[in-house]
Amino acid sequence: MENILVVKGLRKTFGGLVALDDVNLVLKRGLMSMLIGPNASGKTTLINCITGFYKPDRGRVWFDGKEITNWPPHKVYKEGLVRTFQIPQPFQKLTVLENLLTAYRGNPGESFLKAPFRKSWVSEEKKAVDMAFKLLELLNLNHLWNKPATHLSGGQMKLLEAGRAIMSGAKLILMDEPVAGIHPTLAHEVLHYLTKMKEELGVTFLVIEHRLELVLPYVDYAYAMARGRVISEGKPEEILSDPAVIESYLGG
Repeated sequence: MENILVVKGLRKTFGGLVALDDVNLVLKRGLMSMLIGPNASGKTTLINCITGFYKPDRGRVWFDGKEITNWPPHKVYKEGLVRTFQIPQPFQKLTVLENLLTAYRGNPGESFLKAPFRKSWVSEEKKAVDMAFKLLELLNLNHLWNKPATHLSGGQMKLLEAGRAIMSGAKLILMDEPVAGIHPTLAHEVLHYLTKMKEELGVTFLVIEHRLELVLPYVDYAYAMARGRVISEGKPEEILSDPAVIESYLGG
């Protein structure tokens, strides 16, 4: 299976604190992978270094065959590596459909120079709307297309965030706690629709999540971090039975 993300020897310090200590990670295309670890294990710092929010002290990052080490966040985003945050941040005064359309990768924007070429941008807008409605149907949000984003539940907002990532042309989505604060029944729905996105659209996911009992049934592969290092990786059941993970993350 082809690699989509490769991290080699990543190190990041803050003063005397070592947040990442020679981190190595290889992510396979088309899988839903999971990154676990106790607080202050380095998970968020790793994601920040991968997506350009932090510059590592040393080490290298490749995405989809290109080295992206030290790229700024907007350039990483345009390349198709997109992150979502624990607290969704939709445009609250826009409808669900409009939220998707604002993220569309081929959005031509507004310009006097483009006005004479109406046929071209009308065609592009139709393409964007068609894509958005297909996504809304896939995520079971089509009945809410004309509602303001504020009408959505917490779980639906997480799905909207993922949908916006797809509209932007994402190949890999890094999701920070996609089911945090969501009732277990709704959490399973969110994970079900994320799995549909993976299977039907070919998107790769890396999920950071603490609610292992909810997420593990949907995960293909897992990584465990502690003290700034990846201490274990493999199938979810292998990770949970690893003595190093039990000691550092599950409390022995």
